[in-house]
Amino acid sequence: MYLRVVSESLPPEQISARLGTGPDEATAIGSRRRPQSPPRAHATWIRHVPAPAGPGRPEDLEPVILGWGPAFAAALGRLVAAGEADVSLVVVQELTDPEDPQQKGVFLSAALLAWLAEAGASLDVDQYVYFDCDEQGDRDPCGSVSP
Repeated sequence: MYLRVVSESLPPEQISARLGTGPDEATAIGSRRRPQSPPRAHATWIRHVPAPAGPGRPEDLEPVILGWGPAFAAALGRLVAAGEADVSLVVVQELTDPEDPQQKGVFLSAALLAWLAEAGASLDVDQYVYFDCDEQGDRDPCGSVSP
């Protein structure tokens, strides 16, 4: 999980100054992914949400985000309200076992939703499925039961 701030007008240093903290990673307007890539049209400022003990579910990571505090959320919200940036919380979920209930679904508390609203942030859920329906034996995890 990570918080992403994207701006077409502010460099990462100005985003950091406005937020009162630095990113875990950033890219500048005009930078290139590779030498042959076109220059980026926007800056990206990213703050990772570290899992307390190994991979966790989104709800396990909520205390980290809420711990960033309401002042940080308000600063993000001011960037969004001024039209200077877009903010999103990105949840990356990898599904490797169709029978594991811990890998299914995303639960976000009212407190986290309120924090995201204050930040003017959208929610981006990226799910990656790493299992083959044909290789799961008698029970097809993709929705049907084999005869």
